Amino acid sequence: MSNPPTLLLHPLTWVVWLVVAITAITLTRNPLYVLTLLLLLALVAEVERPLGRQRPLDPILFAAFTVAIGGSFNLLTVHYGDTVLVRLPSSWPLIGGPLTMEALVYGMTNGLVIGALIAAFAAFGAAMPVGALLRLVPRAFYPLAVVVAIAVTYVPLTFRHAREIREAQQLRGLQLRTWRDSLPLLLPLLIGGLERAIQLAEALAARGFAADRVPQRLRLLLIGGLACLFVGILLRVVWGQALLGAGLLLVGAVLALGSLYAAGRGAPRSHYRHYGWRRNDGLVLSGAGLTFAALLVPWHGSASLFYTPYPTLHVPAFEPLLALAFLGLLAPLLIRMRVSGVGRLP
Repeated sequence: MSNPPTLLLHPLTWVVWLVVAITAITLTRNPLYVLTLLLLLALVAEVERPLGRQRPLDPILFAAFTVAIGGSFNLLTVHYGDTVLVRLPSSWPLIGGPLTMEALVYGMTNGLVIGALIAAFAAFGAAMPVGALLRLVPRAFYPLAVVVAIAVTYVPLTFRHAREIREAQQLRGLQLRTWRDSLPLLLPLLIGGLERAIQLAEALAARGFAADRVPQRLRLLLIGGLACLFVGILLRVVWGQALLGAGLLLVGAVLALGSLYAAGRGAPRSHYRHYGWRRNDGLVLSGAGLTFAALLVPWHGSASLFYTPYPTLHVPAFEPLLALAFLGLLAPLLIRMRVSGVGRLP
């Protein structure tokens, strides 16, 4: 049985950290910076993973997979660049033509970006318990959030139950040779899943959980607000009416947010645990703020964020001070190491 994650930070602190990490990844295509961010975020994900819990997805291995797939796909489909590796017959559809080193490097960089994003979400998911995630959902969507959270948590429970059934059947002498031998595994798994579903439904009914009925006027306000937002975007983007479009966007935002707020007020919720702001939150927010400022402040190092290997491959620029600013994302790791005493570096 794995231990649940211990939340040392406020949930909103983790949200800010995730937003800054995603901003840092998406603002650059410099492979040196993206690789630095990938290693830092993978380290945070590993330290935040609770003891005894299996790693659902290794960010480094997944990044290696996306780099290989992205580089291969871009190499075969984008025939642009000066450094030609090989030429395929032009009569071949899609892949025919010159295969260039520039296309390979650009595709590998995009795969590296995807891997870094997965590492950021892996760290966020490892650190945040399900209850803390539910607290971040607006109260107007609380019933839907509970259903989604139950569905997500049932996936690892089902895998764990399947592993226990397989071990029990192996102790009874069952040997899996073909797919027909899996029937003694599937039937107990199905019965166990139905039993857990019935028990959960009874528990939710006993606690009075049900979808809250939203008044008709709030539904109309929400629909009207979304319609104003849609028309405002059309006015600004398509028809060039900037002032009228901005006014409709403002009205639509007020109507939509107001209706959601009113619907949430009509669905009160109580919590057993209240998260407070502590000194650790200030440390993480300061580190994230340092990284965010280094990305957005116009200085000579920010120019190295923009890199493209086209038309001729060249070595990307690297600013050490900007790379050091990325270390602000390691603040959760320092807090976890200080609390645990020794740390859990892989």
